[in-house]
Amino acid sequence: MSIERIRALISRDMDAVDAVIRDKLYSDVALIRQVSEYIIHSGGKRLRPALLILAAGVFGYSGRDRFNLAAVVEFIHTATLLHDDVVDASELRRSKATANALFGNAASVLVGDFLYSRAFQMMVEVDSMRVMRVLADATNTIAEGEVLQLLNCRDPDVDEDNYLRVIRYKTAKLFEAATRLGAILGHATPQEEEAMAAYGMHLGTAFQLTDDMLDYSGDYHETGKNLGDDLAEGKPTLPLIHAMRTGSDAQSAIIRNAIEKGGEDGFAPVLEIIQQSGALAYTRQRAQAESDLASATLAVIRDSEYKECLLQLAAFAVARNH
Repeated sequence: MSIERIRALISRDMDAVDAVIRDKLYSDVALIRQVSEYIIHSGGKRLRPALLILAAGVFGYSGRDRFNLAAVVEFIHTATLLHDDVVDASELRRSKATANALFGNAASVLVGDFLYSRAFQMMVEVDSMRVMRVLADATNTIAEGEVLQLLNCRDPDVDEDNYLRVIRYKTAKLFEAATRLGAILGHATPQEEEAMAAYGMHLGTAFQLTDDMLDYSGDYHETGKNLGDDLAEGKPTLPLIHAMRTGSDAQSAIIRNAIEKGGEDGFAPVLEIIQQSGALAYTRQRAQAESDLASATLAVIRDSEYKECLLQLAAFAVARNH
């Protein structure tokens, strides 16, 4: 099953999600509408909402709450992007200027806050304490992950376990929440719910590890990012951690210096070390292991076209070039 078939299966559902997003973005404050619509419609994959729709489909749920919660997940994700780009001083995302580059840091932070608060208004409408707890816990964990990443920035002593913890908090937690919510809406058994949550966590980790790899091997026209953006921001991602761990003392010193200083000046020698060290192959191997774990968790889930879509997404997480 191709990604195109996955899109076709849920296209009407995703259109309904987009309709909710457009409706709930409305504010009497023009700047909020302008910034929100810019970032929401700037070319994202809508992956997290799609995961919630697919997870609900696995259990035969067809109620409208899935559209509302899918939009909630997208609003939370978008709020984190707005805040991330301010913290990282990013100027480019998905080949387009970031909201903070266009509208300023203050507007981006405050509109991010608006999206968070709108998401909580919407989740209350579902009238489920269980749903609210999942989303409240996920939002808090994501915030912890953001702070952990900030602490790790320009720190060359971050090890692999520490870095994976950041990924699972900052990125994978919302994937996990999306698939868990789909299972909750579909009245899954506790075993099925935990399987879906584990699937989301491993899938999100695989996606982030692949992003780490693409930061040193991707094509700008595919990824919408310049090579070495993570290094320029002083982020010690897995390719750098592995290259320092396996390289010579001199190579490790070059990478340490680049992480500590940030910026773009030291990128060329670092990229050469990464390529020589096998760090990209190692990162792909770790991403594949997470993808395999994601697929394995679905063994307890009954077969369906929706389950096949989830298995295909696990494969796509590693095979993609954007």
